[in-house]
Amino acid sequence: MNHSLQWDIFCKVIDNHGDIGVCWRLSAELASRGQRVRLWVDDASALSWMAPQGCDGVTVLPWLEPLGMNILRLGSAPCEVLVEAFGCEIAPEFIAACADHAMDTGQKPVWINLEYLSAEAYVERCHAMPSPVHSGPAAGWTKWFFYPGFTPGTGGLLREDGLAARQAAFQRSAWLAQQGIAYKGEMLVSLFCYEPPALARLLDHLAQRNPHPGPVRLLVTVGRAASAVKALINDEKWPQPGQNGGEQLSISYLPLLSQTDFDHLLWACDLNFVRGEDSVVRAIWAAQAFVWQIYPQADQAHRVKLEAFLDMLQAPPSLRRFHEAWNGLRDELPVPDPESWSACVRTARQRLLDQDALCTQLIGFVMHNRQQTP
Repeated sequence: MNHSLQWDIFCKVIDNHGDIGVCWRLSAELASRGQRVRLWVDDASALSWMAPQGCDGVTVLPWLEPLGMNILRLGSAPCEVLVEAFGCEIAPEFIAACADHAMDTGQKPVWINLEYLSAEAYVERCHAMPSPVHSGPAAGWTKWFFYPGFTPGTGGLLREDGLAARQAAFQRSAWLAQQGIAYKGEMLVSLFCYEPPALARLLDHLAQRNPHPGPVRLLVTVGRAASAVKALINDEKWPQPGQNGGEQLSISYLPLLSQTDFDHLLWACDLNFVRGEDSVVRAIWAAQAFVWQIYPQADQAHRVKLEAFLDMLQAPPSLRRFHEAWNGLRDELPVPDPESWSACVRTARQRLLDQDALCTQLIGFVMHNRQQTP
């Protein structure tokens, strides 16, 4: 029996590292499992560096307003699974075209609302809940809420089948050399962040041999992280760092990295600073100490989300205090403790590896609900 289905995934880009990053990883992993994917996105520009090789089985299409002639592409491969990522609403003319096809074939598509990642308790309560559609061309259909998560009662995390083999084959020195960095055994710290108020204090810690008694190299990603570090240095709020690895703290500014090379960055480093949804999951799989900068919200909802995440991680007190300071929730930034933090991450990673990956669960959920559809 052929279980290959046509998936239509819709993504509106707010943060091109986050939403499009998750949607691309999801699309590529579905394709690797024999599914056919059309990724509809309003701004696909980040894919030129995030996934420059593309992926067999994934077609990227512009999500214009309205869809116009692109709707004709449905003729040869009518939709069988609809995914609206992070609460975006699928174009109404697309839903109308799907309804026409459903009338012809007698098979309704499975409609998934893929939600944001959280460790909060509501995720288990709301995962896989149906929401009947009462009006419009899709009246009578059901939309399903699908929540990624960290427990067996959720949809799991994005994890490709070949991840463990890739990690086992990774060679840190060779990868660093490809980035023009001559690795001399120093402690490596990656920085992918917004503009944390504690950034200057972190640089102070690293320069003062905390936590590492020897040299430290900070690998800074393109964009807001690099701008934040350079602003501190240019404003003379922090001494000029070295560029050649001879000082206690050296700083290397990285080029734009593909998703594959971003994974490599996390695997290469002893301590990773990450932000957003996609990179925190990759930091868990890297099994190295990490600190997560959560996206701040005006109503302080991010505080509850961060606490739930740290509970899930079973974070030691020092890691909790560091996260609170890094996210602007306390004043004093403690000294990093990568050794104890990495032990915590490895334990959490093993728990999460014992659960089915998001794509496994998503495909199983879709197949089950297609069988239930007349």
